[in-house]
Amino acid sequence: MIEYTSMEKFMALDSKTKEEIVKKHRKSDNDCGSSEVQIALLTANINNLTQHFSKNTKDVHSKRGLLKMVMKRKSLMKYLKNKNIKDYENLVKELGLRK
Repeated sequence: MIEYTSMEKFMALDSKTKEEIVKKHRKSDNDCGSSEVQIALLTANINNLTQHFSKNTKDVHSKRGLLKMVMKRKSLMKYLKNKNIKDYENLVKELGLRK
């Protein structure tokens, strides 16, 4: 799990954290936008926002953004599952998703 400082705890991912996630999930050196990388970044953002909602239950505007991210991740996961089932299963295992 990625550690955050107190001020960054519930903010968007910083560039250093994004670089770590991209390096971990990329297929080649030039890869920064494959579906695996996008899913990993969305999962990190979703996990970050769910922690935010434990303290801020009435933040309706951010909940809408969270739902959009969840649906985007769902569609990318469906695409990856249809494209390459092995990569899909490995990614689910690495990210700790329930599927």
